[in-house]
Amino acid sequence: MTNRRNFLKNAGLGTVAAAGATTLAAPAVLSQEPIKWRLQTYAGGALGEQVTKPMVDYVNNASNGELQIELFYADQIVPTGELFQALQRGTIDAVHSDDDSMASPTPLRQFGGYFPFATKHILDVPVLFNQYGLADIWRSEYEKVGVAWISAAGQDPCNFNTKKEIKSVSDLEGLKLYTFPTAGRFLSKFGVVPVSIPYEDAEVAVQTGELDGMAWSGITEDYTVGWADVTDYFLTNNISGAWIGSWFVNQKRWADLPAHLQQLVLAATEAGHTYRNQWYWGGEARLRAKGDKLQLRTVPAAEWAQVEDAAKDFWKEIAAEGELQAKIISIFQEYNDVINQAGPPYNFG
Repeated sequence: MTNRRNFLKNAGLGTVAAAGATTLAAPAVLSQEPIKWRLQTYAGGALGEQVTKPMVDYVNNASNGELQIELFYADQIVPTGELFQALQRGTIDAVHSDDDSMASPTPLRQFGGYFPFATKHILDVPVLFNQYGLADIWRSEYEKVGVAWISAAGQDPCNFNTKKEIKSVSDLEGLKLYTFPTAGRFLSKFGVVPVSIPYEDAEVAVQTGELDGMAWSGITEDYTVGWADVTDYFLTNNISGAWIGSWFVNQKRWADLPAHLQQLVLAATEAGHTYRNQWYWGGEARLRAKGDKLQLRTVPAAEWAQVEDAAKDFWKEIAAEGELQAKIISIFQEYNDVINQAGPPYNFG
């Protein structure tokens, strides 16, 4: 019995000692605060749920708590036109927007958003950036002004949703439309009066008569954000086949981000692109075919050709502004030559 008691006693002490040794030998687990970013998008809440939030959710769910992005919608921290300055200052850490809306201080500004007839379809945008060299140009130009350009993608075409019926080009005369700066500059050649107001005010502005409609999106957004509730007609003709928008990060914040989290942000951004591609492509077809709020109208192709021809002159105006502008225009021309030779569905608007 004595031997048995000694054995149990010694065994117990050994177990405690072993456990203590294990505890002492275990590496310390340090509590680390997550990296936190504030990201503002050009889009309002209803649209932002589809075009920006999927990327943010991807990062927040997959980062294992290391990186958390807080999402703000249009104008919530700063007005959209001040997004770039806020990004440079570090007031916000990341931005999803087109160059035009956020008043980019680079020669690239007018090529973001809807540059007239630069694209036919949503997939033209990644092709232009990844196969025709625009990504290198965008990355280089934004490095010069303290911003990391991450990626660009296409979205919907630039059609018209209006209170007034448009059946000919002449019906554009005098229309007060909410649109992008460069698109407005182009449309003013046809008598359109571009109106610049905060995004979330556009719907009410149509109801009060301050606006006649929008040249800002395709039909998917019209239904999603409520514009189809305050306008009556949708013009199937467009002035651009896809919106060109990008993701930007404050240069220092991007440089300070560990490499594996940079890769996560890039993967999340690409996943967001994929989601938007199908959401818009399917939405445009379904709502044109089955939507019950907007009546479809089309200006005959032979007449709309005068708008397309005017874009060619507009391209020449822009190309004359500088060497970089001329280089980008030459890329658009090269790509359009390719898709026109390829034929449908590439050149079918």
